[in-house]
Amino acid sequence: MLPGPLLSLPALLGLAAGASIPSNDGFPNPNAQQKLAIAQQAGGLLPNGPPPPSLGASSITAFQLIASNELFETAYFSSLLQNITAGAPGYQAQNKDELTKIFATVLAQEEQHALAAVATLQSVKAFAPSACQYQFPVSNLQDAVNLAETFTAIVLGALQGANVIFAQDGNAGPIQTVSSVIGQEGEQNGYYRVFLNKVPSESPFLTTVPAPFAWSALQMFIVPGSCPFPLSNINLPIFPPLMTNGGPVAAIEPQDQTLSFAADLSGSPAAQPFVNGNGSNLFLTYTTGQQLPISVPITNVKWSGSHISFQAQFPYSENVMQGFSHAALTTSNKFESANAVVNSALAGPAVIQVNNPL
Repeated sequence: MLPGPLLSLPALLGLAAGASIPSNDGFPNPNAQQKLAIAQQAGGLLPNGPPPPSLGASSITAFQLIASNELFETAYFSSLLQNITAGAPGYQAQNKDELTKIFATVLAQEEQHALAAVATLQSVKAFAPSACQYQFPVSNLQDAVNLAETFTAIVLGALQGANVIFAQDGNAGPIQTVSSVIGQEGEQNGYYRVFLNKVPSESPFLTTVPAPFAWSALQMFIVPGSCPFPLSNINLPIFPPLMTNGGPVAAIEPQDQTLSFAADLSGSPAAQPFVNGNGSNLFLTYTTGQQLPISVPITNVKWSGSHISFQAQFPYSENVMQGFSHAALTTSNKFESANAVVNSALAGPAVIQVNNPL
């Protein structure tokens, strides 16, 4: 048994709650003049081609995830920009003017992304999510940029899957638009990585992230109960968080090693048959780059009620797991695709960042 209950996710994160989306520029409902001002700050206008005449159910869900994430990002970068411009403790910087220009531009670009996603949903009369209240586990500039690099890596993985869905639904227009956003977010992450003294281009093939894992990861930033709509309006499951090495994001060295994981499975009916077992039928499944999922046995399994802790090997060398990978606690160890992991997942994603310093 564990010596006591696991810390809650908010306790682990040390969250500052209640951040909101920006509103001083009319966002999220800017008038024509405000839209132009946002575009000028962002460096480009919104797409003005005709919207898709219709969207399949899966495409609608993909755009709802995109919109939700972009709304979160507007709140995040608005908060970061305010801290930089105010010289808040932990956010003072000698290159304040440079950082202010960079993050003011990023904020406006994220507003443009959110406006485009919401407009697409509204054009087909589908539910369009509005902003929640958000919470950010950072208290200084270095950690804030590090977190931005991490959640942008998740976004880059999720947008890959969105394009696959659009292709399957026969929607060519959104593929081009979303592909342009993938490139733009990649430009952002290259800068964040240089800021963090990392090689700017993470790896040759960025890690894919199934939509349910991206949606689950987003929940750690949403103040529970603060969304002005039922989360069930977005047709994606929410998995219990899977902590790695005691926190929501593990930053590790590029080498084979043993990692520690923990999750509260009390809200997962699918997990109950495994509670208090020895873990022999459970696996830790990694997704990295464009490789097929990699499953390893879990060891040193301990239970406290429905809280599980365990260890698993991180097979870096064999799989060259540079940069961002994610993992799930699964009931199977054979998968034909990253999306197939979702069907056997009990908790996740564990977010893992392998350092590649300059």
